[in-house]
Amino acid sequence: MAITQLVWLRNDLRLTDHPALFAAQQQGDVALTICLTPDQWQEHHESSAKCALREQLIYALQQQAYGLGIPCHVLKLKRFSDCADALTKLCQQNGYEQVWWQNELPVHETLRDQKVETQLIENGIKCQRFTPDLIVSEPVLNQQGQPFKVFTPFYKRWLTTLVNKISAPYDLPTQQSSQTTFPETITALYDSHYRDDLWPADYQVIREKLWQFCHHKEQYYDELRDYPAKPYTSTLSPYLALGAIGPRECLEAIIHSCSAQEREWQDSVWLKELAWRDFYKQLMGFFPELSKSLPFKPETQYVQWNHNPEGFQAWCEGNTGFPIVDAAMRQLNQTGWMHNRLRMIAASFLTKLLLIDWREGEKYFMEKLIDGEFSANNGGWQWSASTGCDAAPYFRVFNPTRQSERFDPDGLFIKKFVPELKSINSKQIHDPSSTIRNQSGYVEPIVDYKKARGHAIAAFENLKDRA
Repeated sequence: MAITQLVWLRNDLRLTDHPALFAAQQQGDVALTICLTPDQWQEHHESSAKCALREQLIYALQQQAYGLGIPCHVLKLKRFSDCADALTKLCQQNGYEQVWWQNELPVHETLRDQKVETQLIENGIKCQRFTPDLIVSEPVLNQQGQPFKVFTPFYKRWLTTLVNKISAPYDLPTQQSSQTTFPETITALYDSHYRDDLWPADYQVIREKLWQFCHHKEQYYDELRDYPAKPYTSTLSPYLALGAIGPRECLEAIIHSCSAQEREWQDSVWLKELAWRDFYKQLMGFFPELSKSLPFKPETQYVQWNHNPEGFQAWCEGNTGFPIVDAAMRQLNQTGWMHNRLRMIAASFLTKLLLIDWREGEKYFMEKLIDGEFSANNGGWQWSASTGCDAAPYFRVFNPTRQSERFDPDGLFIKKFVPELKSINSKQIHDPSSTIRNQSGYVEPIVDYKKARGHAIAAFENLKDRA
């Protein structure tokens, strides 16, 4: 029997817990397609590490699909605008009568999907579009039918919606009798590598990592997640960014583990962090200006940011003279990942103490992060810069030394990534004296915290008349 159903995978690179794939196979045998758009990804500042992980996940997915008799077409294109023609041609050449996919919310992705749907329908090919790949995929709205602009009330409504609509993960596709060829290795699109020792492109390992975290660490997540020297975050974010694990799979692991530990799963702080992902993604859909480098708070468009290339370069390289900031940036540069508490510290330093435009930091993070997700990265940067939705008050300026003393009290994380200070004791390491800096070869601070904090607050207070 000819295959007539085609499932288009994007940032949902998996065969398990995939609603569109599951529904398509109810209609008969299916084929898969993935569009490679490296020029578009580069324009979106996606890191070479993320792109390299994507390539390896696609190859692993192709092998998994091959074992199930599911053909997987990889279309080598350039930009999103090439997808409509390529998918139409693929369907016509192979007799695919219907294309299935999950929606995405940023502006460019939305326009791509609209163009694809229009062109497919014009050519007599049906489209089945599913809600976005979120834990709560339907819009979460307030009583006036409007999107929430503050996380806490959003989360309460989100959680209520979730409790009433819990569903199990969708099953792996069933075996097909289709004749398909063994997948060829994708020619590397980027001359790069990524830390495959930290994030292997192995779907079994990914799921084991999820369940190991939920069984052994999730219950301590709230207490220990802010300490970068302690391995109590899930480190699943690169897989979540590319959709290598599904939202219902995460929820199932949380519920199962909490039940085994006799805890209420609704109280899971890790679940709440996953809700932040949903929050930022839904904001992208409701407020397209977020996809256009604009601040959520319009008046903050008038902040007088500093032009400080030397300070920005020092921040990028981890040479600011503030040990916790430098350790954070070096972790990012060396691994393609940064601990979440450190993301806030590093972003606050750039936007408040250096008063450098948050968009410069947002771009740099995207260019380096293996888990770079536009919505979450944008949301986090705008939160830190006090320009975004439910953002930190403008007068909240993280003191990097106090943050370091609180969350890396023994300096273990600093010593790992700033080896110049590995012999310094825990009292001195957070703000070494000039003598220690000279002896160890560590740089002097590039700003005075108190003066810089005052300048930042003044810059935002000048906006009061525009609010």
